[in-house]
Amino acid sequence: MAKKSNVVAVAVGLGLVVAGAGLAYWGYQMSGSLTSQLTRAVSGSMPDEVLYRYIGGAVCAVVGVLLFFKG
Repeated sequence: MAKKSNVVAVAVGLGLVVAGAGLAYWGYQMSGSLTSQLTRAVSGSMPDEVLYRYIGGAVCAVVGVLLFFKG
């Protein structure tokens, strides 16, 4: 029975790594948009939506790697 939970943890970990990479890529794509560039030109910082995707992607990737190697 313990073997099955390890497989589930590895599968969830792999899914989180993929989701984290997707969120980071989505944030990267958003950072090149016209509205993002205008916001950066006016305020000098990235829009919150881009930062949320970068942070979410990093958190998902780290948790996914931990689960992947724990399982």
